[in-house]
Amino acid sequence: MSGSARPKLSQPCPCGSGKKYRDCCALKQDRRRRAGRRARKAAVWLGAVAAAVLIVYGVSELSGVAYDETDIAVVDFADLSRSQKRAALRAANEARCPCGCKMNVAQCMSIDSTCPLRTENIDKIRTMVAEQRQTADESSR
Repeated sequence: MSGSARPKLSQPCPCGSGKKYRDCCALKQDRRRRAGRRARKAAVWLGAVAAAVLIVYGVSELSGVAYDETDIAVVDFADLSRSQKRAALRAANEARCPCGCKMNVAQCMSIDSTCPLRTENIDKIRTMVAEQRQTADESSR
């Protein structure tokens, strides 16, 4: 439609089809408008879902604990408080494995059962847990 004024629904369509405006170009415009609304709604929903996923991912990454006590089952974390457990796990997830695998100690211990330094890594994690126990004992005195 080239004119700036929209015709009334019962007037002849300006495209020259001979049909009334409501039966011709008005339907096409309505379909375009509805498709645009659906596309905008889908984009909003997609953006909301993406934001939720990013928030969940960000929170999991900010915790600093990719491998937790269930992944490191050979070490006993039972008698630690929640904050002590988190500190020990954070330390195990930050310390690098010295074997050259480019993993952290907790990851290498959890994933690589063939690591030549596996027992050393387990001992390192046990030391980290013991240090947290010791800080708890010192603070309770």
